[in-house]
Amino acid sequence: MKPARKGGRYPARASAQAATVALLLAGSLSACGPSDTGLKPDAARQLQERVMGVSQAAAGNDPAAGLAALDALEADLAAAVGKGEVSDERRRSIMTAAAAVRADLAAVKAAADAAAAKAAQEAAAVQEQAAAEAAASEAATVAPVPAVPTPADGKGNDGKGKGKDDD
Repeated sequence: MKPARKGGRYPARASAQAATVALLLAGSLSACGPSDTGLKPDAARQLQERVMGVSQAAAGNDPAAGLAALDALEADLAAAVGKGEVSDERRRSIMTAAAAVRADLAAVKAAADAAAAKAAQEAAAVQEQAAAEAAASEAATVAPVPAVPTPADGKGNDGKGKGKDDD
């Protein structure tokens, strides 16, 4: 997967792929007619609502919300199976589709998390560089201390030049 795009948006291709798989999951729930589908109508409606939540999160480039909605779907599915509202065959079919959706959403989320970590690292490096430049600039603008002349020690030549005699 490609990293997140500028502005915090996830790759369109990965998001579209996750949304497509979510729609396939919805398709596996859609056959809830009177024939023996292995899924009672009330359970089908409830699970379809959960699938819509997964689809909307995937389409909205929010893989974390999609994964949370998928968790809720799986919990509702387990409860419906426990009540005898979903056959084991239909449960397996739904769980297979849910696993594919989970893998896609997890990949999108991992790519987004990696991109966010890289952006944070780059921002920290820029901030560190700016701080170092500011410190160097401040050090350069401090006025140097002028050299203080030392007083004469009285050992001058008092107007006598080299090589002159006093005679």
